[in-house]
Amino acid sequence: MAMSYKVRFWDIRERPQRRKSFEVRWTVNGRERSESFITKGLAESRRAKLMTAAREGEAFDEQTGLPASEIRAIRQRTTWHDLAHAYINERWDRTPGNTRRTLADALATITPALVRPEARYSEPRVLRRALYSWAFNKRAWESEPSAEWQHALDWMQRHSLPVSELMEPDVVRRALDAIGRKIDGKSAAAKTALRKRSAFSEVLGTAVDKGYFAENPLARVKWQAPGVSEEVDPACVPNPNQVARLLTAVGKQQGRGPHLEAFFGCMYYAAMRPAEVIHLQISQCHLPKTGWGMLNLNGGVVTAGKEWTNDGSVHEVHSLKRRAVKAARPVPIPPSFVRTLRDHVDRFGVAPDG
Repeated sequence: MAMSYKVRFWDIRERPQRRKSFEVRWTVNGRERSESFITKGLAESRRAKLMTAAREGEAFDEQTGLPASEIRAIRQRTTWHDLAHAYINERWDRTPGNTRRTLADALATITPALVRPEARYSEPRVLRRALYSWAFNKRAWESEPSAEWQHALDWMQRHSLPVSELMEPDVVRRALDAIGRKIDGKSAAAKTALRKRSAFSEVLGTAVDKGYFAENPLARVKWQAPGVSEEVDPACVPNPNQVARLLTAVGKQQGRGPHLEAFFGCMYYAAMRPAEVIHLQISQCHLPKTGWGMLNLNGGVVTAGKEWTNDGSVHEVHSLKRRAVKAARPVPIPPSFVRTLRDHVDRFGVAPDG
């Protein structure tokens, strides 16, 4: 939305041959705009209102010619459900599958809370599933929802609050309360609540950019974030000798055990995430016969779900977390684990892609 402060007004023009014969004219950044009225008094009132907005420093929209306050008033009649739906539509193509899924989960939690106070859907789990799996999943829009889901979605369309209501702190707190609970009423995990609040803030921040709000409504609401315990109990951390015995025991298990010895070894000796271990290729490994080795990590395989990826595959390959797309992370590994990886390659080989 292009906004400009270059606003000029002309005198009211009278055109007797027309039913609305009095025309208010002005320009926004050189683009002419006009509105017509039946009486001169109405035209003068409208012109005065626009001039007041300009004198008070409001920017005007170049496309419609309206001041920012009027644009917000028009857009705030949009419902929260429609705003969230439009956000998913706009962001979908530039978002990886796993993020699409977590955004849908957050919005499916928030949206049922932002309805008229007296409204309660009889089957909340059905409503939640319809929002998560269809309303906020762009891939699902290619087909019609089931009758059960359509009934729930129609109910939501009728009862969703207009976004103007989100300027009320009590309404925003209802959404934040929903974020802090699971559908059965129990407290949600702290990290889950924080992740969903972040999604809520991002949708509202985008709405600010588009002129729905002058400021993010979340900024006016005090919210105590759930405590997240990052401290590790030393009593739960095995020492190196215990780890070596644990990995040896894993390797002796039936079935997948011998495969998983190297998998868990990567997580311990190289501090790798599971997604990075799955993505590890022989070309990334420097495994000398003696001494320390090196793993050059450059990404990971993430399970997103076929409903959320562009090609319908279950997995996606991502860059390293919180790093540039082509960034790599070299990790030295001790001689004992170099031998473990060499033995793994000798025993099981590598896939065609390495």
